[in-house]
Amino acid sequence: MLGEYDVKKQICEIGRRIYDRGMVAANDGNISVKISDNEFLCTPTGVSKGFMTPDMICKVDIDGNVLQANKGLKPSSEIKMHLRVYKQRPDVRSVVHAHPIYATSFAIAGIPLTQPIMPEAVISLGCVPIAEYGTPSTDEIPDAVEKYLQNYDAVLLENHGALSYGDSLMTAYFKMESLEFYAQLLYTSKQLGGPKELSDSQVQTLYDLRSKFNLSGKHPANLCKSNGNTTCSCTTKKEEVKDNDLSGVIAEVTKRVMEQLK
Repeated sequence: MLGEYDVKKQICEIGRRIYDRGMVAANDGNISVKISDNEFLCTPTGVSKGFMTPDMICKVDIDGNVLQANKGLKPSSEIKMHLRVYKQRPDVRSVVHAHPIYATSFAIAGIPLTQPIMPEAVISLGCVPIAEYGTPSTDEIPDAVEKYLQNYDAVLLENHGALSYGDSLMTAYFKMESLEFYAQLLYTSKQLGGPKELSDSQVQTLYDLRSKFNLSGKHPANLCKSNGNTTCSCTTKKEEVKDNDLSGVIAEVTKRVMEQLK
């Protein structure tokens, strides 16, 4: 098990990764790690995730009270969202919040990621819903996210960004990577005439594989099984995107991409 200082270094490394990959801009995004039942390390507010050092990392308790923070630093204003995840999901050890370009553009356009287009995304994520918009740093976002926590390991935040969580910091980060890759592939394939989706039976086979792999975390397939469904409507062809919706997401993604290239 890593010591506290090593966890802080790992948080800084993941911060650099999400910054270098263009998943955050300026001081956006936040990361946290659970180190005990009542202690959580988290990134500070007002600091770029690409330029953090271990001494900048703060520590809070389950209620958000500051246990440790160096002079001039304080925990991320979004810590309430992280703590809600930990309260509702005892299996979660880390939470990552970022603004990846493609995934966030789908969130801005109001389009959840529900189309089964590649095996890895189906097995890892299943699908990704959108939590209703909430004012940052308030309880509105945690309240919106809470309803999805028991069945998903990644959630889009309406007009805001994305949230992923897992049993380790690397797991939470890789969920964010997978989410963004899924969104990018879906966006690109739509421009090429639309994706050829996996069939219901193919999706079900992938769900069966996931069960055999004994992967950690939650998955929408588990929700479908508990409801007695043989296939999961979340990842089958139930979400039809209207042409004007698609035009909106393409325009927004193109805008965000061009801004990054300037």
